[in-house]
Amino acid sequence: MQLVKAGLCAFGMSGKVFHAPFLKEHPGFFISAVVERSKEESKEKYPEATIYRSVEEMLQSADIELVVINTPVQTHYEYAKKALEAGKNIIVEKPFTVNVEEAEELVKLAEEKGLFLSVYQNRRFDRDFLQVKKILEEGKLGSIKEAEIRFDRFRTTPSGKQHKENPDQIGSGSLHDLGAHLVDQAVLCFGYPEKLFADVFSMKGTAFANDYFEILLFYKNDVRVRLKSSVFSKEAHNAYIIHGDKGSFLQERTDNQENELVAGAIPVYGNEWMQGLKQPDGILNFLNENSETERILTSSEAGNYMDYYQQIYEHIVFGYPLPSPGREVIQNMKIIDASLKSTKEEKVIYL
Repeated sequence: MQLVKAGLCAFGMSGKVFHAPFLKEHPGFFISAVVERSKEESKEKYPEATIYRSVEEMLQSADIELVVINTPVQTHYEYAKKALEAGKNIIVEKPFTVNVEEAEELVKLAEEKGLFLSVYQNRRFDRDFLQVKKILEEGKLGSIKEAEIRFDRFRTTPSGKQHKENPDQIGSGSLHDLGAHLVDQAVLCFGYPEKLFADVFSMKGTAFANDYFEILLFYKNDVRVRLKSSVFSKEAHNAYIIHGDKGSFLQERTDNQENELVAGAIPVYGNEWMQGLKQPDGILNFLNENSETERILTSSEAGNYMDYYQQIYEHIVFGYPLPSPGREVIQNMKIIDASLKSTKEEKVIYL
């Protein structure tokens, strides 16, 4: 099996939870380098990786062909550009960049260099979202008329992470953080909207970056898609609500990969490392071919973030399609930028 040598630009939560475990367990990857500015925490689990004290040092000295840009979003543009200029293929953590202009410049540079740029949209591989895609593909709901996608939390106190909560730093806040997932899923399921109206602000007060957003996407075929997130949601909502002219589907957010990884679980290559649910997490209510109502409790199959890295590997080795390519994710950045503009100007923004 061809071995792909990779380097991580940081070893914080993103590196420890979402990237290193999968690169380690996938037989086609080798973690050759890790950037830790002062600590050496990666040595315990990844002793084979050389520790570098800066991204620049790693790019100059490490024997790697793939670089994971998993630093705070405010640095994505800078480090991604340096990695591309050094001739490296790159994976950029979501959110891609802080604005559209940065994203477009990076994609153009990657294309000029003949390198690939993928954005780590891992929640495309959540069990709940995969179930939504399955239901939509089955067509039992008929023509979709309305949908809502939510990602709520109950985090009423500050986290202390300045790059996520400082209102003076562009790219901070829930819109870029959780919104990057919701916008991505909406575009995948329903396409690129014609226009939008958004309400983005901080429930914790103006001293903090936005922690609430509601985005209404308008489509030419009169479909409405609402994206919403709040950090003051003690009771869980259905994460996905979809209504069509033949039925409705409600899906809970039940994917547990992040929690398992944070707790120290090791992903497994070659099969589903998470188990399927034993209890229902969705409701499908529709009119069948005989115009009779069927109401079914559904259970989503296990998701697997390893599938993302498997697709990256297959792209490198076999030339298969690249998962979440940068040019595709530029659309998401346009929606995020337009949502901020809509909030500021208090009006509908045409895309």
